[in-house]
Order: sequence, then C-alpha cells, then structure tokens
Amino acid sequence: MNEGQRPRYLTVAEVAQDMRVSTMTVYRLIKSGELGAVRVGKSYRIRVADLDTFLDSRYVESETGS
Repeated sequence: MNEGQRPRYLTVAEVAQDMRVSTMTVYRLIKSGELGAVRVGKSYRIRVADLDTFLDSRYVESETGS
C-alpha cells in the first residue's frame, strides 16, 4: 500500500456477497477470529487485505488423478 493511502473497508453484507455466503457465515468467521474485522458502532468493517489473507489461507489446489 502506498504511503498516505488508507485501507479499503467492506461491510459484512459486501463480504458475504463477494464470497457468496450468508451474512451469518461472515459474522461467525469474525466471532471465531478467522476473519479480521473492526467494530464500528454496532456493525463491523472488514479490510480488503484481511479478506484477501483469509481467502488465500484457504486456497486448495485440486488434485488430478492422472
């Protein structure tokens, strides 16, 4: 990230839509500590970098049976 550039944040609904899961799944990932988030009032915001890290850590290469 460039100096002076702020991180981009997403709402729980945006993360859920991007991952194609329910908002409850995103809340569970936050509560378990698997997905980093910032509490803003009564809602959460997720940094794009934290979402990318979460998804990268769960990347699975498919095995070919050839």
